[in-house]
Amino acid sequence: MAKGNQTNVREFILLGFPGSRYLQIALFLLFLFMYLLTLMGNITIISLVGIHRHLHTPMYFFLCNLSFLDIWFTTGYIPKTLALLVSQSKTISFPSCLLQMYFVFSLGCTEYLLLSVMAYDRYLAICHPLRYSCIMNSTLSIQLVLGSWASSFLTTSVLAFLITRLSFCDSTINHFFCDVDSWIELSCTDTRLAEMVYITVCFIVVLGSCAVILVSYIYIISTVLRIPSDQGWQKAFSTCSAHFTVVVLWYGCSIFLYVKPSKQNSLEMNKVVTLLNTIMTPLLNPFIYTLRNKDIKEILIKAFSRT
Repeated sequence: MAKGNQTNVREFILLGFPGSRYLQIALFLLFLFMYLLTLMGNITIISLVGIHRHLHTPMYFFLCNLSFLDIWFTTGYIPKTLALLVSQSKTISFPSCLLQMYFVFSLGCTEYLLLSVMAYDRYLAICHPLRYSCIMNSTLSIQLVLGSWASSFLTTSVLAFLITRLSFCDSTINHFFCDVDSWIELSCTDTRLAEMVYITVCFIVVLGSCAVILVSYIYIISTVLRIPSDQGWQKAFSTCSAHFTVVVLWYGCSIFLYVKPSKQNSLEMNKVVTLLNTIMTPLLNPFIYTLRNKDIKEILIKAFSRT
């Protein structure tokens, strides 16, 4: 058995989605369509916010970061998945697999933190409207975003380092991309430290950000209930509904995937839930915010009416 950071595996085999050649082609076309739609929707939001100066506010700054993140999050695994579906070769090199795991997991952690930052922003806007512009200024907005990105990538670096110290007795990954669960499942050495760090990161990031969102929405709901007019209720609802919808979609799948210890999860079930979480959520995010956001909806209507 290999010791230390040595491994007897130079490349991995991604099983992806088993089935006939026709199924592989159908999945390729479906994933390609969803990927292009994801790129188009998120690039549209970034472009609209960049062009229109009245959208240069903290809320839209956070939304642009979320769209930018979703573009790279899906790009981290979909192109390779598309290649696997149409290629006879199902292999991925050890460094490529490690980099894919690192970037996808880091970007996923960043999304949790950004969603909690956006919840805090909505809390300030609704519960402290008079002080909002003073508290949530450009400096704090940039600090919160940079903190979300930096902390996620630095934390994942520790996990990636521990994974490189493992030895692997098998090279077959029952997934359509490289994730932490697959690495731990294939290791033939002691994975307790790597699992402990992985579970700790997941609990802190997933449950920590979830706690911030829950507390923020508890204060938001209590404030909204004290608003006497229906117009005030509508304004508060339109401000938070898009974010709340995205949170429910993202956390519904994520808690199942990351809160449990990895070896107790079924990889087949993980594959299905991961598919919903990593493809559907980035695809739906821009459309949810577009349909629920009055400012962006008005800009799009004007643009289409001119066309």
